Amino acid sequence: MGRRRSESGMGGLAALVLRAALGALLAGHGAQKAFGWFNGPGMEGTSGFMEMLGLRPGRPWATLAALSEFGGGVLTLLGLLNPLGPLGVISSMSMATTKAHWGKPIWVTEGGAELPVTNMAAALALILNGPGKYSLDRALGIRLPGWLAPLGLAGILLTVLYAGVGAPSAPEEDQAREELAGEED
Repeated sequence: MGRRRSESGMGGLAALVLRAALGALLAGHGAQKAFGWFNGPGMEGTSGFMEMLGLRPGRPWATLAALSEFGGGVLTLLGLLNPLGPLGVISSMSMATTKAHWGKPIWVTEGGAELPVTNMAAALALILNGPGKYSLDRALGIRLPGWLAPLGLAGILLTVLYAGVGAPSAPEEDQAREELAGEED
């Protein structure tokens, strides 16, 4: 009764399942951006996409996205240096939510943020619960300071605010849209 549920057999197994699914999928998602694996766009395509979202210059933002997804996914999968991996997941998914999915209905079928929000919830659960019994942190006796997670979350919030919420269109796109609307009248 003295042990936390997360460190008991089932709690440790639950954390492992959650880490494996979230970490492997986010690492793969990041590998698409970073290396072009799994039919991904690679850094060049990701840079262009970031610019399309209003994140200029695109290359540094693409690098941050690829690192947070791939690195965060790998660390989460391994249960290593918790909470850094889940923070990487939350950072990339919060930026995706605010820049690519903002203003749309929540459901993925309508272009919404259903999947990024689910990923953020799973990552937050791993931050709150810890990586569990079957993790490299546990095997190596690693425990990062508790203040790291709130500091990381504050940094994510500031970065998202710096980038701006929503996907503002470029002035040329606004002008083209206005011209097209004028032609239709």
